[in-house]
Amino acid sequence: MSAEAADRVAAVASSRPSTPLQTSWFEFLLDGSLLEKHLQKTNPDPTPVQLIVQFLEQASKPSVNEQNQVQPPVDNRRNRTLKLLALEVAAHMKWDLDVLEKGLTIPVLNMLLNELLCVSKVPAGVKHVDLDLSTLPPTTAMAVVIYNRWAIRTIVLSSFPEKQAKPGPHQMNMLNILQQEKEMTENILTVLKEQANDSISVLEGALHLKKDFYVHTLRTLDLLAADTAANGETESSTAGLCITADELHCQVHYDVGGIFFHRGCTDQTAYRKARDHFRQTKDLLKKLNSTVHVHLDEKRLAGYWNACQALTEDCDSNSQTTAYDQINSLIRTHNYQAVIEAFIRDNVTHSLPNHFRQSVLREFLYKVQQGESGLDKVCHKLCICNAIRDALEGEVLSVRFQQLLLRPNKWMVDFILEVCTLSLEKEHSSETPRRKMGNFIKTLCENIEELPLLFVVSSHKLFMELLKEEERKVLLEQMRKRSTTVNLSAKPLPSFYDIPASASANIGQLEQQLILLLEPRKIRQTLIELHGMAERSYWRVNNKWEVPPDYINVILSIKDNLTKDLVYILMAKGLHCISIKDFAHARQLFTACLELVTEFSPKLRQVMLNEMLLLEVRAHESMAAEGSKERPAPDLVSRVRGYLEMRIHDVPLRQVVGEECVAFMLNWRENDYLTLQVPPSLVMNNPYIKLGQLLASTCKELPGPKENRRTAKELWEVVVQICSVSIQHKRNSDGRVSLIKHRESSMGILQRRSKFITFIKKIREPLVLTTLISLFVRLHSIVRDDIVNEVTAEHLSIWPSSIPNIQAVDVEAVAVTVTELVSYALTLNSNNQSWLITQADIYFVTNQYSAALNIYLQAGAVCSDFFTKVVPPDVYTDQVLKRMIKCCSMMNCHTQVAVLCQFLREVDYMTAFKALQEQNSHDAMDSFYDYIWDITILEYLTHIHHKRGETEKRQIAMKAIGQTELNTSNPEEVLQLAAQKRKKRFLQAMAKLYF
Repeated sequence: MSAEAADRVAAVASSRPSTPLQTSWFEFLLDGSLLEKHLQKTNPDPTPVQLIVQFLEQASKPSVNEQNQVQPPVDNRRNRTLKLLALEVAAHMKWDLDVLEKGLTIPVLNMLLNELLCVSKVPAGVKHVDLDLSTLPPTTAMAVVIYNRWAIRTIVLSSFPEKQAKPGPHQMNMLNILQQEKEMTENILTVLKEQANDSISVLEGALHLKKDFYVHTLRTLDLLAADTAANGETESSTAGLCITADELHCQVHYDVGGIFFHRGCTDQTAYRKARDHFRQTKDLLKKLNSTVHVHLDEKRLAGYWNACQALTEDCDSNSQTTAYDQINSLIRTHNYQAVIEAFIRDNVTHSLPNHFRQSVLREFLYKVQQGESGLDKVCHKLCICNAIRDALEGEVLSVRFQQLLLRPNKWMVDFILEVCTLSLEKEHSSETPRRKMGNFIKTLCENIEELPLLFVVSSHKLFMELLKEEERKVLLEQMRKRSTTVNLSAKPLPSFYDIPASASANIGQLEQQLILLLEPRKIRQTLIELHGMAERSYWRVNNKWEVPPDYINVILSIKDNLTKDLVYILMAKGLHCISIKDFAHARQLFTACLELVTEFSPKLRQVMLNEMLLLEVRAHESMAAEGSKERPAPDLVSRVRGYLEMRIHDVPLRQVVGEECVAFMLNWRENDYLTLQVPPSLVMNNPYIKLGQLLASTCKELPGPKENRRTAKELWEVVVQICSVSIQHKRNSDGRVSLIKHRESSMGILQRRSKFITFIKKIREPLVLTTLISLFVRLHSIVRDDIVNEVTAEHLSIWPSSIPNIQAVDVEAVAVTVTELVSYALTLNSNNQSWLITQADIYFVTNQYSAALNIYLQAGAVCSDFFTKVVPPDVYTDQVLKRMIKCCSMMNCHTQVAVLCQFLREVDYMTAFKALQEQNSHDAMDSFYDYIWDITILEYLTHIHHKRGETEKRQIAMKAIGQTELNTSNPEEVLQLAAQKRKKRFLQAMAKLYF
């Protein structure tokens, strides 16, 4: 124990000896064996998750230099040890993501798992989706799997609505910390969502591996801490905790099923994929004798399974049909009367949980909202059935049912009484349900105001049987008083705004209804009713309702609480609709919000006009992304220009609006405006406009001579600045968000590489993307300084050939940006041969030879009609062909190497002969001889086979030589035709192998 700890023990020994002192984080640095002892305690204090937070917090504290400037954490032994201690705690918890997710925030867990990737030696600068898990050491592969499992789980968990914690005292320091953590969480979620498809691909790849996996334990991490043995035991095939293939597959199927189910609301086919993964999970759970390493919620799995069966209209033939299946089957066949009868029967049996019954009602209400006719009465009947079920269970009656009672009619009252009778049919011997049903009848009498309908209830047998004589007398007396004072049957029905606040109404149900509504009028009605029940801030009901921080102060300064709630919720729901591309509802919500704020706030009116402009820009860009060629209306272009030139100082402006407007102008080639008409002051103050102007100017100058390309140099300097100044961990191999802050510069928010990439991914114009790819390829070549393995692209000559302060450039950030940029461009046009060659070069220089050859072949295929025409020589240059040759050589496909050597302008006999000497070839060898047209190579083949005594192969080579079209006496045109024919056939054969 340290001296400080001993002093603390001595100081309190006399006062409270029974209360053990909490162990401080630094004591684990001083005593290497203390952590394991601490974790083995029954109730360790601090707990494991608290230790992880403390270790990582201390390891990531920034330092201050002599000039009082904040610097990133020093990469020293202390900080490395603290990070390793955090990993050891997680290893003690067996990497249980359920526990880690509950105890750690997203930024902390992101940092922890990125450290796991680092110590597990995951290759830097390579996307996980490009890794071959089968070739990685077991603990490295498992680290990749754990990270990507967490990535998709976090996406799913972040989509669940949570109630915001009640705000405490306004402590500015605490509020700033919370805001910073919220921003970091949003940044991480943005990156995770962008990489979601990659994470799914990684996990699906893991499902194809049949071998056992191993995950780091305290022992293997201790070995990593010691420099000796780190490359030995920790990388062996049996180091660490063994996770069987079935255990891992079970967990991965469950997690992947969860993300597909989450995507089902926008892609119906995803539900089928989710169902298949959940089926595999169930099968593996039955197969496993022990599930000690499988952490999943079996009740949630059962819920997922039932939901998938209903949504995919699929019944499990291996299991008994459940009540859920029966209800879902009836809904699919439109047998709605049978659904109602099933609900009435369930009022007796109680086999269906209330939440399922409510979800069925919500499904029918959604169908009505979508315009299906004839379902209103079904909804009313289901609502009545659910209300009677609530009454029998002693629950508060739903708001929806109470609203029905405000507009009753004869058939409704008759149906209520019929369901009440049937729901008690088998319960004569039980007193409790009869008493609860009597209370329901009493509530019915108190809420129905029309006398004729009241007489229907009071004359029913249930009224006589279930209510005591005194209760009947009181109710009948109340009815007589009503009939003598007011003719209620002639009273007009109350409007929604006249509904009195009901003490028995459940505020929680109204809040849930408020979360689900998308119609502005109904949102306003629900808020009016909520404010009538309790005066509070209802914009806090759902923490997924978020308005941009730029607007929050303006909205919260509205004095009227109802108006404040309405403006906030309408804007938040509209923004959510835009994010899921539901532009029709977004327009309705924003239009209603604009009409509301126009009455009292010019500032908020301008805010809503700006947001509606962003809505229209995104809607048009969404249509363009889906293939629409329609140019934007002149009015929209004019509005975008107006926004960019706007000068209203007291109106809060969102950076993203300017960002999207600039991208919009670039996408629709409004280069003249960006280069000639934008006011200079606007360029100086808005980094996005500055970047847009530089891009537009550079694109305009591309056809001209090099000396006129002044803006190309300016653009180069801006991008170098972005890649140089950001402060981040050098180990962030995939460009993921770290806990370290970023330094500001003259480019403002664009100084963060992630923001820059986000902006670039809004651009669709091919020339702009080609220019950016060219720039980053040149930058990548300079910082890597590897002349042999350079990436190629168009227009490289326009960029500078050196950087003054090359040490300041983040090499990994540049490498990741190039990869992301080219991958994004190919999602827009997968047939762009220049981008394909660049992508293939990236794979080549990172030693991913199979992927590189695949893309090189794609580039040739797209420009030759799948090799039915000659591949242009500017596509298959000698450099590209030599790289294809090396790819084949590295994969031991030596016969393919020999064939490709003929494609060069000057046949490379040295490489071809060397390849043909190899006897351990992984390709089809003699089946490729038909594609050789060079007589010298064929003669060498016959010599090699004769020397080895390979008679059959020698005969195949002799047969190839004997073809008349290869006779050297033939005219040059015949020989060229023979060569071209073999080239095409060979490339088609290669495409079949690698595509």
